[in-house]
Amino acid sequence: MKLIRLPALSDNYIWLLCDENKHCVIIDPAESQPVMDTLAANQLIPIAILLTHHHHDHVGGVAGLLKQYPTLPVYGPEETQSKGATHVVHENDLIVTGNFSFQVLALPGHTLGHIAFYQAPYLFCGDTLFSAGCGRLFEGTAEQMFSSLEKIASLPDETLICCAHEYTAANMKFALAVLPENQAISDYHKKIIELRGKDQATVPTTLKIEKKINVFLNCHDIDLQKNIGIKPNSIPLSSVFQQLRAYKDRF
Repeated sequence: MKLIRLPALSDNYIWLLCDENKHCVIIDPAESQPVMDTLAANQLIPIAILLTHHHHDHVGGVAGLLKQYPTLPVYGPEETQSKGATHVVHENDLIVTGNFSFQVLALPGHTLGHIAFYQAPYLFCGDTLFSAGCGRLFEGTAEQMFSSLEKIASLPDETLICCAHEYTAANMKFALAVLPENQAISDYHKKIIELRGKDQATVPTTLKIEKKINVFLNCHDIDLQKNIGIKPNSIPLSSVFQQLRAYKDRF
C-alpha cells in the first residue's frame, strides 16, 4: 500500500491510500482539485471516498469528485448523507472494496456521528486525535471524546495516525505548558519546530509516539493533574480530560 498526503485549504490534509494496481481510496476530500490533479499525475483509479464527519473542510470536494466520477461510492456516518454519502456506515462495519478492508470505529465527540476508518496500520481519524492534540467538542460531550480517545489508544502501538490537520506545532506548545518538565515532550517539540521550519509535514505519526507526547492520552499522569489544578486521582479521568480540553480551548 502507498499512502499519499495532500495539503488542502489552510491546514487540512486529504489522504489517498493506494494499492499496487493503482486503485485508491480518498479520505476526507476538503477540495476536489488537488485530488483530481494527483489522480491524473499518478494514473490512479479512485474506487471509493471515505468521510469521517460532516464538516465542510472534510466533505467540500465530494461534489466535484462525483461530477468527474459519478459512480464512485461514498462511505460515511449518517450525518454525511446530505454531504454526498451514498453508503451509511456504523461502528464495526467492514468496508471491503478492491484490495481494501476498513473497519469502522465510532468516535463521537468532535461531532456526534464522527467515525474513523482502520486498515492496519492506517487509522484515518479525521478530527478526533491529532498529533499532540485532539478535536474540539463541537457536538459531543467530554465523556464521549474521552471514550473515543481510549478506543484509539487500545489499537496497536504501530498504528499510523492519519489525522486531517497540521496542528502539531500549536499542540506541542500547549503540551509544554501542561508538562514543562517532560523530556519526551520537550525533545519532540524541538523536532516539530525543525520540521515546520522546513515546511515539512508532521503527520502521519504513530500511536506509540502519541502515547508519549499527547497530553490528552495521558490524563492519568499525576504531574499533569497537579499542573492543571487537580488533586491527583481525586476525580474520574474523563473529568480530568474535560478540564484539560477546556484549558486548551482557552490557551
